[in-house]
Parts: sequence; structure tokens; C-alpha cells
Amino acid sequence: MTFAYFLGLLIIVGKSSLIYVFIVGAIRLFGKKELAQLSVIDLVFILLISNAVQNAMVGNDNSLMGGVAAALGLFVVNYIFKFISFRSASFSRALQGEAIILVHEGKMLDENLKKAMITREEVDAAIREHGVAHCSDVDLAIMEVDGNISVISDQYRNRSVRKRKAHKVLRQQG
Repeated sequence: MTFAYFLGLLIIVGKSSLIYVFIVGAIRLFGKKELAQLSVIDLVFILLISNAVQNAMVGNDNSLMGGVAAALGLFVVNYIFKFISFRSASFSRALQGEAIILVHEGKMLDENLKKAMITREEVDAAIREHGVAHCSDVDLAIMEVDGNISVISDQYRNRSVRKRKAHKVLRQQG
């Protein structure tokens, strides 16, 4: 194995890392709602994106080592992002954003709905999925940084978090 071979693998690691950073930035730019509400269209989009960037990462190298180098680059950048996010609140906010209050004391906050790029109808549907009949019965509804919507109702005693697979968690607070 020559120096040129190892240099080629290092280039794959670098290209894979750049693609990772680009994809994370694009997802951050286009909104987090899609992360928690993966539809068929979103799944097809993710599959097509992964196929589209594959050649950019490994080029003509279809070898096992080329694939390992690409995966290594992705794992390293992922670890670095998580490490820095854990150590730096400002980096974490820049990377993941912040939770957005959608409903407060029974009233939808239109400005925050725009910021979260979510419609009133989508919030109403999320509220119903949490077992709350009307928006006026919600004390607090928050779009979390991962795109899930948490709903707190019954004078802040019932908290419900809608998970990605439409799995509901209800627990008594207080």
C-alpha cells in the first residue's frame, strides 16, 4: 500500500466530513419540524440525498477501505459535533436551535408558529394527538429542539410528549 493510496483514503475522510457538515447545515436551515414528522416524501428525500452525495464522498473508490474511510469521516465529525455541543451551549444552540413556545395559556403564538414553520392546523392536530381537545385547554405547547411537540395541560399537571413514531408518553406532574 502506497502513500498515494493512503492519501486517497484521507481525501475520502475529508470529503465525507464536508458533506456531513453541509447536510447538518442544510437540515438546520430548512427546519427541524421535518425531523420529528418524517413522511414518505421526507424518507424518499433522505434516500435520494444519501445517493446523491455518495459519489461526492468516495468518488470512484468502491473498495471496502473507501467505504470504511467515508464512514470513519462521518463518525469523527459526528463525535466532534456532539463533543462541542456538550461543552458549548452557544454551539449547541447554533447547531440545534432552541425550543419554541407554540401555545401559551391557551393562545397560539402566531409569531412563533412562523418561526417554527408550522401551521395552526398542525398545532391543533398535535394537541389532539396528546389527548387535549382544544387549544384553549393547553397551558403550554413547545416545539422541542428535536422537532417533537410537548404539550402541558390541566393547569400544568399533565405533560405529554409526542415521539417520532406517534408514541405518546403521558405522566402526571407535581
